[in-house]
This record gives sequence, C-alpha cells and structure tokens, in this order.
Amino acid sequence: MTISILPSRLIDQIAAGEVVERPASAVKELIENSLDAGATRIELEIEGGGTRLIRVRDNGIGIAKDELVIALSRHATSKISNFDDLENLSTLGFRGEALPSIASVAQVKLISHVKGEELGWAIDSSSSGNSDIQLAAHPEGTTIEVRDLFFNTPARRKFLKTERTEFSHINFFFRCLALARFDVEWKLKNNQRSVLTLESAPDRERQENRLKRLCGEEFLEHARYFEKEIEGFRLSGWLAEPAFSSGQTNMQFTFVNGRYVRDKLLRHAIRLGYQDVLFHGRHPCYVVFLELNPRRVDVNAHPAKLEIRFRDSRLVHDFVFRTVESVLASTLKSQERETTEPPVSLHGLSIKNDDEMTPMGSKHSQTSLHLGTGLGRVNDSSHNYQEPQISVDSSIKNTDVPPLGFALGQLLGIYILAENADGLIIVDMHAAHERVTYERLKKELFEDKLKTQPLLIPLSLKVAEHEAQIVESASNDLVRLGFDVTRRGLDQIQIDGVPLLLQGAEVEILLRDVLADLSENKGLERVESTINNMLATMACHGAVRANRKLEIKEMNSLLREMESTEKSDHCNHGRPTWTRVTIAELDRLFRRGQ
Repeated sequence: MTISILPSRLIDQIAAGEVVERPASAVKELIENSLDAGATRIELEIEGGGTRLIRVRDNGIGIAKDELVIALSRHATSKISNFDDLENLSTLGFRGEALPSIASVAQVKLISHVKGEELGWAIDSSSSGNSDIQLAAHPEGTTIEVRDLFFNTPARRKFLKTERTEFSHINFFFRCLALARFDVEWKLKNNQRSVLTLESAPDRERQENRLKRLCGEEFLEHARYFEKEIEGFRLSGWLAEPAFSSGQTNMQFTFVNGRYVRDKLLRHAIRLGYQDVLFHGRHPCYVVFLELNPRRVDVNAHPAKLEIRFRDSRLVHDFVFRTVESVLASTLKSQERETTEPPVSLHGLSIKNDDEMTPMGSKHSQTSLHLGTGLGRVNDSSHNYQEPQISVDSSIKNTDVPPLGFALGQLLGIYILAENADGLIIVDMHAAHERVTYERLKKELFEDKLKTQPLLIPLSLKVAEHEAQIVESASNDLVRLGFDVTRRGLDQIQIDGVPLLLQGAEVEILLRDVLADLSENKGLERVESTINNMLATMACHGAVRANRKLEIKEMNSLLREMESTEKSDHCNHGRPTWTRVTIAELDRLFRRGQ
C-alpha cells in the first residue's frame, strides 16, 4: 500500500460525513449561515423529510457575484482570516465546510442578491467557474436549495429514518434556533403546508409568547424568568418549577453566546441546582442562555459544534450551579408584606386553650412551632376545637395577608387549610415541615464546618501520588466537611477523623471516591450529597406525622416558617408542599356568576 493524496471530491464526501449527519444537520448549517449574514427573516421549506428538498431563504446581506463560486469551495469563509479571529469567534459558522460538504452529497443551487445591487445571481453545485453563473430574479438576500440529499451516497441514505422522523429532527433544530434568536422572524413549511410562523420578539412579553408556542403553555405557566451577571458572565432564561419536570431531557435548552449546545457541563450544573427539589427519576425543564467572552469558550471542539469547551470550566460550572440554586431557593418571604399578624376579624376562627378562647389574630397565635426533629415518637394527643365562626370584614385589605395566609384548620389530619388574599391554600404539613427541618439542619451543619468524629485507630491508606497531593491542596475543603486527613508520604495518607454524620460509613471507600472526584475537578459533591441524604432522612423522620392534631397557632407558625425557608415549595424528595385554589377556580366549581 502506498500513501497518496485523496481526490478532492472524496475529501468533501468524508467531510460531509462529519458535518451532514442527516437532513437536520444540513438545515442547521444553512440557517446558521443566514444568521451570520445578518438575516432578520428566515423561511425554511422541507419536502420528503429533507431528502427531496431543503430550501432556506433569508433577507441577509447576500453573496456577491464573483464570490458565488468560492462559496462552494472547501475552507472558504468570510468569518475568519487569522488565528486571532479563531480565538474570538462571534459567528455561528466559520469552518467554510458546510456548503461544499452538502454540495458533495446533494444537488445545491445558490441564488443571492446583494443589498444595494440591481440584480441577483444563481449558481449550482455542478458549476466550475464564473461562466456558469446565471442572472436570477430574487429579492435582497439569499436562497439555498438542496435537492436529493445523499443521492450519490446510497449507503448513507439507507441509514436515514422515516420521513416523519427526519422532519421531527429538523423541526427540533428549527425550534432551537428560533429560541436562540428572538429578534428574527421565522417560517417553516413542510410538504407545502405551513407548520410554524413566528414574528420577531424584541420584548419580554412577546418572547414569552414565542416560548409558549415552542415549549408549550404549561411550561410557561410553571417557568420563572431570571437573569444574573457577574465577572464577565451573564446567565438568563426560564427555569421551570420542580413540579413541572419530564421523564426525558427533551425540554432542556442551553445556549452559549446565541449558539444551541448540548454541553454536559452546563446540564450537570443546572441539574445540581435542582438537587433536593426534583422528584426521583425526573429531569428539570429549562431554557437557559449563557453569555461570556468568546475567548473563554472553544466552539471548535466538535464538527457539528454542538459540544464546546470552556477555558474556566470549574468557574462556569459553579456560576451556573449557584445561580440556578439561588433562583429556585427564593423564599415566599420575599413576596410577603410587612404585616405578619392576621387581622382578628379575617375569618373569626378561634381555638380552645387550657384557660380561655384565644382569637387566632392575637400575638399568641404566632408563636414558634416546636414540633421536634428527633426520632422519638410524636405525641398524637388531640385538641378540642371550636366550630369555626365565619364573618366577613370589608375593611380587611389583601395587602395585610402574607403569601400563605392564615390557617383555618386541618383536613383528615394530613393537610392544613389556610386562607390568603387569592383564595384557599392547601399545605401537606409533613412535607412542609420536612423541608423546614431539612434546611435548618443544613444551615446549622454547613454554616461553619461539620463536626469531626475522631477515629479510635487512625487509618493509613496507600493512594496514587497525585491523590496524595490533592489531600494537601484541598485540605481546607476536607476539614470543612469534617475530614481529618494528613499526607504521610509520597503515596501515603492517614485518616484521623471523619464527619460525625458518616461515622458508620465505609470511610476508605468514601475517601477514595472523594479523591477521584477531586482529581476530575468534580469537587466535593459526593460527600455533600451523602451528608444531604442523611440529613434528608433525619428531617423525614423528625417531621410532624400525619394524623397529628395541630393547634391553629402551630399551623400558622409552620406557614410563617415556610415563607422564610428556601425551596419551601417542595420537600427534599421533590414532592410539592402546598398548592393554591383561587377564588376564580372556586367560583367556576360552583358556577357563581354564570
């Protein structure tokens, strides 16, 4: 076998195997070129799942007549000219491989009209020079037609799925691009039928209208908009409440500098931000945009540019994780008015104490709830309640009522019923108290550092040399989590103490796992996760049980604690702790006003 240079046609077809995986890949590349050309209106027309026809029409700056032939040549691009441009990419495409790669496996026709010129020009992929360029009637902008995809590579074509499946992939990428660029008008047609038309969305209201159409109305109802900027990073978007989760990852959209990516680091950071509030086996739903200096991200790590690399990966991960966590951890207290005591005549409900009847509006009814967090048996002694006396006072203002309102009573010993300005609040008292207890335990344990349980006999371990070095460099973090570990040699470490909560765990296995995580820049998530799981168990056992009778003052105290507790909307198993039934919903149930 001799070494020889491959024919240029074969080189293009090999490149097409990397760039054009399926019709959706060609659609993505062509639309990204339109966006780079400054288009504000893009129309996509599909036939036969993209194998018969892909037509992309835009109103961008267009391609000059003498550049049409070059545009179909390999590594021809107007987006970079030197290495500095490659390090500071602000465009979606830059390799100059998309058009020639597609043209090597399909029939491509390129029609363009440069802004400011009188006429447009057309060329097809079989052309070899300027003499093949034809005059064409075309509005300002560019149209690219791709016909008979993989017509000359039947082996590739037989691996394509059904027409319906291939269009679903195209539709997905089209929607991703529409989410990335709210300032662009979009139109999608399939087999000559209009599928989707989106107007430009320059403001938040219209952006959320587009979000409703692309992600569903239910997503928007449960989504919370956020934005945060710090030290050259800006993160914004919509995070869905943990209750609105999915069994798959099909509702996770991440964008970096306007580019849709499927980046593992970003998705892991966001999922970590949902810890303690997501139901087991469920996946969060979100649309998140990260903006940073182009020099701090490498988009040239994958031919399809769906995977990227960050220069400061740990910094990006922590920023995204902490931001998502803080958004989800916002408490009901932030919505609460200054008044925390219920008006006495709000609903006239009173309870029997040992000596006298006490109106729920008194200060006595707002005392702290002390239900205990220990594992001992809960006292289920019942209390005597007076029948509620309902009265309406028109002088009561909605602004006097806190977010979760004031307790009316219990239902079946499981739920707390409360009244707020909007209607009826129903609280799962066990789940709510579990979250309150769990967050209190975490705060107490992680405020400074975890307590250390000294080992009766220190444990010596032989580890890899780089792991022994990690013990030295991460000693402060290990101490904060309750580990007393010392390096005793080139590849020897000694464990003198472990976190008090983990004194019954397999110390050697846990520490080796921690060192492995640290060596892979995963931090101390494993230890924190293990401790959090134990705290969650303690909180679950220590929370008030079903069928325990609570006094009105205890119910109100729990409601106030929920309002000032992070992530109080869900227990640490991911179950919701409360829900609301509005007056309008009650009116519909009883057909009032109909």
